[in-house]
Amino acid sequence: MCAPFLFIVISLLLSSPFSSSTLLRLTKGLSLSVEKPNNVLISANGVFSSGFYQVGKNAYCFAIWYSQSLDDGNHTVVWMANRDTPVNGRRSKLSLLKTGNIILTDVDQRIWATETTTTSLVQLELYDTGNLVLHTLEGKILWQSFNSPTDTLLPLQPLTQNTMLVSSRSQSNYSSGFYKLYFDDDNVLRLQFDDLEKSSFYWPSPWAQPWDLGRITYNNSRIAVLDPSGHFKSSDNFKFSAADLGTGPKRRLTVDVDGNLRLYSLNKGAWVVTWQAMSNPCSVHGICGPNSVCNYHRQGGRRCNCIPGFKMKNHTDWSYGCEPYFNVLCDEEAVFKKHPHLDFYSQEIGYSRNVTFESCKEMCSQSCNCIGFQYKFEIKSGYYLCYAKALLLDGTEGIEHTMYIKLPKSKLSSFDKPTREFRLDCSQQVTTPLYRNYKKKQENSMVKFMLWFACGCGGVEIIGFLFVLYVLYKDRQGSRATEKGYLQVGTGFRKYTYAELKKATRNFSIEIGRGGSGVVYKGTLSDNRVAAIKRLTEANQGEEEFLAEVSTIGRLNHMNLTETWGYCVEGKHRLLVYEYMEHSSLAENITSNTLDWKKRFEIALGTAKGLAYLHEECLEWVLHCDVKPHNILLDSNYQPKVADFGMSKLFNRGGIGNSSFSRMRGTRGYMAPEWVYNLPITSKVDVYSYGVVMLEMITGRSPTATVHAVDDNEGMEQRRLVTWVRKKMHETTGNGSWIEEIIDTAMDGEYDKNKMELLVRVALQCAEEDKNARPTMSKVVEMLLAHENDEFEKSSIPCIIDACDSLIFEYDVEECDLEECAEE
Repeated sequence: MCAPFLFIVISLLLSSPFSSSTLLRLTKGLSLSVEKPNNVLISANGVFSSGFYQVGKNAYCFAIWYSQSLDDGNHTVVWMANRDTPVNGRRSKLSLLKTGNIILTDVDQRIWATETTTTSLVQLELYDTGNLVLHTLEGKILWQSFNSPTDTLLPLQPLTQNTMLVSSRSQSNYSSGFYKLYFDDDNVLRLQFDDLEKSSFYWPSPWAQPWDLGRITYNNSRIAVLDPSGHFKSSDNFKFSAADLGTGPKRRLTVDVDGNLRLYSLNKGAWVVTWQAMSNPCSVHGICGPNSVCNYHRQGGRRCNCIPGFKMKNHTDWSYGCEPYFNVLCDEEAVFKKHPHLDFYSQEIGYSRNVTFESCKEMCSQSCNCIGFQYKFEIKSGYYLCYAKALLLDGTEGIEHTMYIKLPKSKLSSFDKPTREFRLDCSQQVTTPLYRNYKKKQENSMVKFMLWFACGCGGVEIIGFLFVLYVLYKDRQGSRATEKGYLQVGTGFRKYTYAELKKATRNFSIEIGRGGSGVVYKGTLSDNRVAAIKRLTEANQGEEEFLAEVSTIGRLNHMNLTETWGYCVEGKHRLLVYEYMEHSSLAENITSNTLDWKKRFEIALGTAKGLAYLHEECLEWVLHCDVKPHNILLDSNYQPKVADFGMSKLFNRGGIGNSSFSRMRGTRGYMAPEWVYNLPITSKVDVYSYGVVMLEMITGRSPTATVHAVDDNEGMEQRRLVTWVRKKMHETTGNGSWIEEIIDTAMDGEYDKNKMELLVRVALQCAEEDKNARPTMSKVVEMLLAHENDEFEKSSIPCIIDACDSLIFEYDVEECDLEECAEE
């Protein structure tokens, strides 16, 4: 009898969206409820959370915030879906419908939606960047919060022509405020004050032309981005850097409630300003409202005061400005009170040139709308200007202008008293709660009894069923732990499942590198470590052979080799998991002008040390067979680490003479001659490739590109990199200028000539065609280190320039005949 009820109860449990625990993603048919505080999405790195955030009494918004609480216990909100229409604290939810649309409902009323539709399987996920993304399982993005920011821009979040930042109304009111950051029609990034009645730009300065401030207006794109290290750059040529420049701190760029644009860094539970657009807060328009004056002192901060004859309109909010004590009468005699060093940025009733002071005064007296005028001398034109104003906006002090305020003569004596300073009365601020009428559902006593009976009857069976599952689970976990322990001991690093790595790479969606042996993806492991995950394309290798090779790789440990964290072998899937390098590969840095001569010398030395370790210090003899700039990675300090080693060929110490390969290995331009002529392959193939790489790094020229040179007898001819460098050194021997002719122009003449010359000579010796003339990698390390100890002599490195210098070993060799070289 209990079986049907048990089935009903289990079905109810399975149909429940989820428990009160946090989630990493939301799939079709599931919801987040406002009544369950723990129903939130968490980013994989734990930095960001997304869910219902309380913004008032019985008022909630669906938001994204930093998971780490501040010293005051609050969280920092960076995005809201419904900032202007909060929902109730009961029966409100965010749902991912089966149609692919995300909707936010207040009881049964639809408040907000993404308006997306799809028949594919989709999920809502909060990325580590703070971006809430609705995407298909294939990685196609249907909607993302980065495309609809509120008041905050996060690192890597672009501000485009279709987006803007809008400030909050106040510190406690998250609804849309009066200040906006966006690209204007002239393609310039601007801050604007806009309260629907009045609108004006105030940053960059409205008094200056954009190009005078370094901005450009002729660009076609409109985009601005803050990178994780604290650099901000806009397409209009505006850029700045954080005071604490560098990766590490959590950052946000926010249009604050006072209209200033500020960059913040999180430091020990508090946000610290590391850059701001305006040092003087009185430069912000609308901050004190109409008919008021803004004063700023570093010690006391900003102060707002009404002009004489006016009083504060709303004692809880300065944005309403000031209103007159008196009623404006057109037929009443008026006087004008002089205020030196005062100016207002506002629309004029009339503007006259080359008029007298009396004429200007008369113009304002005869207009009922005029409440003051400004009279000043313009040096450029050489005459006086008169500005009659009907509304006094954005008043500031400390400038060379004079303002004349219009007041009724009958009450002038009362306005001669000192102006009273008005302060905000925060005690009068009231938060208006939301109220909804909820229809109470009628309870059916019979249904209620049946439900309790089903729960009671099935409870015993569920407990027994779960106990059996628990016992089976523990037995299975124990056997898995034993197998994993044996594997850990055998390899020294972890085995990952294919599902783990697929999840870590978000279905292999972020590609960071590609080579002949596979594609490399960026991923975040379950322990929050960022990894480079290589998916090998050669899946024909047996599992035992693969495990034998990766076990050797796992035991390799050197500061100039990329650290291998684990592997995956499931069916045809073969993957390797490496540490992630912040500055990518040497290939990308050669062309990006980020490497000075010191970094290049350290890269040469570190790479040599890594290869020497592979060749001479490992238990097995490890050949790399594909040394090239793409396989030399740079960490956060630009220290080199050789990557992609160990899978080409592993040998025992005594098996060097039997080295053989079924096919050529390597990359065109970096391959040693042995590959072309089917000669025995030894560690000298890596030495040759190393020499070519170093020449490329020094000259900035690709080894596969032709170098044009002028020969007196032959005219213009084409030479390859190694030959070209040797030719330059040979032709200029004695005058010392050859290094200047080959050095990368990106170094702009800033380099140590002796060290660069040493590096060129060592590289040329490594790139000798005869493998016996090449040094070992340990010898290369000695030669480079000897110069550090002032023990190096140039004569210790032979400079051999023979008749076969023009020989380039590629898949097709046409430039030199080996027999002719042998005869010469």
